[in-house]
Amino acid sequence: MNENVSKPYVFVYKCVIGAGRTQDGFGMEFGVNHLGHFLLTLLLLDRLKQCAPSRIVTVTSLLHRFGDVDFALLDQTKDLVRGENSVTRFMAYCHSKLCNSLFTRELANRLEGTNVSCFCVHPGVVRTELGRNSQWWMNALLTPISRLFFLDPEGGAQTTLHCVLQEGLEPLSGRYFSRCSVAQGSAKSRDDALAKKLWEVSERLAGI
Repeated sequence: MNENVSKPYVFVYKCVIGAGRTQDGFGMEFGVNHLGHFLLTLLLLDRLKQCAPSRIVTVTSLLHRFGDVDFALLDQTKDLVRGENSVTRFMAYCHSKLCNSLFTRELANRLEGTNVSCFCVHPGVVRTELGRNSQWWMNALLTPISRLFFLDPEGGAQTTLHCVLQEGLEPLSGRYFSRCSVAQGSAKSRDDALAKKLWEVSERLAGI
């Protein structure tokens, strides 16, 4: 962090992919990648408003384009997929990244006029330990590919840092960024009705 930066920021960055359930029984990707970040941000909102101008940066993914939100399934299973195989967990990750994008859109709508802005970013395909809990054969397949074609962590941080530090981005609150520029998210990620419903369901699931 630049020592000269005095504005408050929330980094909603941690994400996981893999099987399992959270302590509250939610599917791991949905519970960690979306619901936990949703709750944390809401708990900090009053402070962010007091300290405005401030920014909230949520890390989504290009894979949000493959995502969907099945509210009936979520109510039944506390997850966005059925099953624990590699394909369903990958899809759960895609669904959770769509949730990140929808959360940012609805958050921007609710924060209009507060001098708190928010952005969601696709950092690029980065060499991280995101898949450390995946099956061994998947890691064996992806490791050589990642070393050849994926961004290193420094390169993968650039779009996030752009949304944190670049001056004059406030009018773009709620938008999706990739490669340090505004990009077009999927049609579902720009659906205000879907974003509002996800917000309301998330409030209920988080006990707010």
